[in-house]
Amino acid sequence: MNESRANESRAGQFGKHVLAGLVLLIAALIVLKLLISIVAAVFVPIIAILAVVALIWAARVLL
Repeated sequence: MNESRANESRAGQFGKHVLAGLVLLIAALIVLKLLISIVAAVFVPIIAILAVVALIWAARVLL
């Protein structure tokens, strides 16, 4: 009888570990997505400004 309770306890612990791992994985993916979005929000305007400056420079050189 005690052996079946011990097996149930081990199965419960395994289930908790699996659930904790899934929660950790999902949270890490959300944080990664947020970081990528923040980096993109910072660098896209900078790249756009550099592209406009490059166009103005190229137009001055060619014309």
